[in-house]
Amino acid sequence: MKNLKDILYKVNIEAVYGKTDTPVNDVHFDSRKVSLDDVFVAVRGTVTDGHQYMGRATDQGAIAVICEEMPEVVVNGVTYVLVSDSKKALAVMASNFYHNPSGNLKLVGVTGTNGKTTVTSLLYQLFTKAGYKVGLLSTVRVMVGEKEYPATHTTPDSMSINRYLSMMNDEGVEFCFMEVSSHGIHQERTTGLVFAGGVFTNLSHDHLDYHKTFAEYRDVKKRFFDELPSKAFALTNSDDKNGMVMLQNTKARKYTYAVRSYADFRAQILENQLSGLLLKVEEHEVWSRLIGSFNAYNLLAVYASGCLLGLDKMEVLRLLSELESVGGRFQYFISSGEVTAIVDYAHTPDALENVLGTISAIRTGNETLITVVGCGGDRDKTKRPVMADIASRLSNKAIFTSDNPRSEDPQSIIDDMEKGVQPQHFSKTLSVIDRKQAIKTACTMAGKGDIILIAGKGHETYQEVKGVRSDFDDLKVVKELLKQLNK
Repeated sequence: MKNLKDILYKVNIEAVYGKTDTPVNDVHFDSRKVSLDDVFVAVRGTVTDGHQYMGRATDQGAIAVICEEMPEVVVNGVTYVLVSDSKKALAVMASNFYHNPSGNLKLVGVTGTNGKTTVTSLLYQLFTKAGYKVGLLSTVRVMVGEKEYPATHTTPDSMSINRYLSMMNDEGVEFCFMEVSSHGIHQERTTGLVFAGGVFTNLSHDHLDYHKTFAEYRDVKKRFFDELPSKAFALTNSDDKNGMVMLQNTKARKYTYAVRSYADFRAQILENQLSGLLLKVEEHEVWSRLIGSFNAYNLLAVYASGCLLGLDKMEVLRLLSELESVGGRFQYFISSGEVTAIVDYAHTPDALENVLGTISAIRTGNETLITVVGCGGDRDKTKRPVMADIASRLSNKAIFTSDNPRSEDPQSIIDDMEKGVQPQHFSKTLSVIDRKQAIKTACTMAGKGDIILIAGKGHETYQEVKGVRSDFDDLKVVKELLKQLNK
């Protein structure tokens, strides 16, 4: 068992009621998980306030409560620690509880609107192929060396992050690559972690339901770089208009990468085909199976990160050509009827425009491009009309459908989308609420040589409607439907 006093090291404490020189079993912020001799941290969330459950925690045996305000009734024998910010306190305590595991490996955080999953996953592949034991904390999966664990959030809670990092320490992991979301930064989940580097991919319209303004969203991302230590590196995409903003106040070593402008690490796209990309990276030609100009940036970020972490440049270039695309990121197949179906996670306006732009660049003739797209419920409503506008402008046909409606009425989400369609493009659109039926409609409309893009859910293997998750995999569905139609 660990000592409460040690777990509270470096926590900004305002007052203590009770003794801290006491052994504790575990730390929780979910009162339902508390048992005898545990510490309960009362965190204010977006839906519930942990302060409402302090009594439940002590009833279940909590020996200490960390809170921003004292309960009306205090329990004898329980230590109450008053702090100014419970989220920040939880993150510092999590790091202390697991003996500061981030300091025992090289942890690199990747943040940005799009590309986080691809960059972290490719870095995991790269360093694994280079012979290292590697960890991964991503939207798609969590890897501790070669052991896989299910991912629940883009950036897990601080206790989970440190638990996984501790497991990585036990497995001898040397490098860990982690997606850092704006929610994770804002909710202090990364506080107390020691980063060896930070990578910025890009910034575009997303999460404005949470951050309210684009400036706030940008500044939260920037805070990650502001807090990097001087020994770390800060790598930014200087082609993005917000790229250099990320480096303004960082103490870390500053580096840039770009495809269109001068930078410390540069690449040029020589060929962009459905079979892959031919890049010129620092005077060397590299072939990659990844597709699209956005992946040129992702690969360049991976190359630069590998070099900054000490890998040999020529070894990195050699291994780039062996890297495989991430599930749900421009995954495609060609049916027996010669219809190309592409599944992509594009769920922001910028990502959708990039994917449609990539498809346009690799089209060879008069193929019809049919896009199936929806928008998530209980999320940023302002991007819905923008997404519909992009889909209707850049496709021959656009089918609006359900994504993950969650608690919202799917039809009202589609109504929001349709408001963004320009009058001259409205005849190219139709709405089919049921996602499987929408994909079937696209398959029925497609002929030999045509292209179907199914956007928004990518790697997800479920659909959430009214709080219920049902099995749904875009890639499996479209494969089955095209197979049936081609019989």
